Amino acid sequence: MNWEVIIKWLPRLAQGATLTLELVAIAVIAGLILAIPLGIARASRSWYVRAVPYGYIFFFRGTPLLVQLFLVYYGLAQFDAVRSSSLWPYLRDPFWCTVLTMTLHTAAYIAEILRGALQAIPKGEIEAARALGMSRARTLVHIMLPRAARIGLPAYSNEVILMLKASALASTVTLLELTGMARTIIARTYLPVEIFFAAGLFYLLISFLLVQGFKLLERWLRVDASQGR
Repeated sequence: MNWEVIIKWLPRLAQGATLTLELVAIAVIAGLILAIPLGIARASRSWYVRAVPYGYIFFFRGTPLLVQLFLVYYGLAQFDAVRSSSLWPYLRDPFWCTVLTMTLHTAAYIAEILRGALQAIPKGEIEAARALGMSRARTLVHIMLPRAARIGLPAYSNEVILMLKASALASTVTLLELTGMARTIIARTYLPVEIFFAAGLFYLLISFLLVQGFKLLERWLRVDASQGR
């Protein structure tokens, strides 16, 4: 193991790790915002309310993220309406194409997590809120969503880790995130073992920090205590 080479290229790998964190942070936060109405609609008793989010979730969960990324990055450019629109400066940028794809992809999974969490809420809690005169909207905002957040947080943390690892696909559309930067360095040094080993350590470190952060958040929300009752 050539440690001198690893140390030499650590700053460049750190730059790639920073871009990786930007991609994941934007995607999981925007995906969560998009997933809230989708998850609520999926938990509805009316089939016509569930139909549209079901189709969306079925597509993004049923196709690989790499295919979705290619459809956005290469496919949208084929339409004249897209190239002439005000969004074209963003949709021709690999960073924003990757963010858009990752957001749409993770939103489908987070919506299913939220649906399961909403359906796991004991009916007695909802009936108690309605008995106190709370409307459906107030019950959803003040009772159901906070409760669902506690129930679904462990699964959401897993989804964030999965998106961290999936972000490596961004290198296929010329982005120099952590994996893309590692491949660029390997093309110069011809030392794949050392460079990929260093990149793997960065992924492990980021994953460790994320896991510890979510553990602290779960402890603060008393997830374990609430689920154990």
